[in-house]
Amino acid sequence: MRKIEISSIQENSIAQELGIEAGDFVLSINGQEIRDVFDYRFYCADSEILLEIEKKNGERWQFDIEKDEAEDLGLEFDNSLLDDEKSCRNKCIFCFIDQLPKGMRESLYFKDDDARLSFLFGNYITMTNLSEDEINRIIRYHMSPVNISVHTTNPELRIKMLNNRFAGDVLEKIRKFTSAGITVNTQIVVCPGINDGEELDRTIKDLSGLCPQLHSISVVPVGLTKYREGLPKLKPFDRETANRVIDQVENWQNRLLQKYNSRVVYIADEIYIKAGRPLPPIEAYEDLPQIENGVGMVSSFVYEVEEALKDLDKTGIHSVENKTISVATGVSVYEYFRKMTSMIENVVKGLKINVYKVENTFFGSNVTVTGLLTGCDLIRELTGKDLGKELLLGKNMFRSDTEIMLDDVSADELEKKLGVKVQIVDTNGQAFIDALVQK
Repeated sequence: MRKIEISSIQENSIAQELGIEAGDFVLSINGQEIRDVFDYRFYCADSEILLEIEKKNGERWQFDIEKDEAEDLGLEFDNSLLDDEKSCRNKCIFCFIDQLPKGMRESLYFKDDDARLSFLFGNYITMTNLSEDEINRIIRYHMSPVNISVHTTNPELRIKMLNNRFAGDVLEKIRKFTSAGITVNTQIVVCPGINDGEELDRTIKDLSGLCPQLHSISVVPVGLTKYREGLPKLKPFDRETANRVIDQVENWQNRLLQKYNSRVVYIADEIYIKAGRPLPPIEAYEDLPQIENGVGMVSSFVYEVEEALKDLDKTGIHSVENKTISVATGVSVYEYFRKMTSMIENVVKGLKINVYKVENTFFGSNVTVTGLLTGCDLIRELTGKDLGKELLLGKNMFRSDTEIMLDDVSADELEKKLGVKVQIVDTNGQAFIDALVQK
């Protein structure tokens, strides 16, 4: 029987009351072996459960537990999946991981394609890794939403783009989910000359036909680094391509808004910036279903900053004592940050904000988003600059729950190299304002 080791116990939880300890093992729930987090969450959701535990000394204990359906047992595990992650079997022509330079930390080269990570953390999956049994299990457990990388609904083209002969049935699989009441979010990575134009129309038409359970579609530009030797030749987005895609997708938005009272399909910020067109207002992104995909992120940040500035009236903070702070951004959002910081300086007297545009030489000039900046780029660009009291860096520049950047440069190393305190800030407007006005 498979055993799952418990790493810790939550304070004041059911597990603590029962005397379960870190180092004990979960053997079964309701007589069922636990394969992964799907099984665990499904069986724990019952109001009455039979929990079997193996203690560190080998004794087996059974507990009949009555609880509220939503109440957690309080068991925690080192591995959030309770199983090994599933890696991607595709060889997508646009895969960003295939464009990483050699010599980076091993974990960066792992390509996940795991539906459980999609449910837990919002990761996007291609569905080529899912067996029929796993699809049925997601439906049976009603694990919703599921986030799916589609790119095209043309079977032959999808097989070609993913380099996987089993990739052509994505629409059929999505339809199984939506028919069962599973909410689905999808993304289309647009590669100019391959899945744009008529192919993009076909994909949006096919996917939007599954609304309302198909909740959203994001249209994002292909990301190309300078490390593409031996990979398929792809064209980067330019001003003309970006404008053509915006016109095409906004036409779909207008039609879908009339039909579903929702735009359904949303365009990545980067495409508007590349086109030289103003970003839509926050309202145009509705419930921001694709913000983690860089869709509506800038408009949301601007809105949050404006709201946070209004709240300053309640705190009475209208000035600081001659304080200079620096901010580093990627090329794409530099002008937006310049406008925002100018607005903040007009409200908070005595505050000077230096905004520095950092070109990405690590991945190449086609990569312009802030979240993919590296420590070496920051050190190159900011050395010798007036950085003031602190350097503010967005949390999205750092590896999750760490202070380590993509090239393994730490926040401490940045401080030593640049001679300034580094403050890592959550990527929302309120946190940004708080970091600027705090003493």
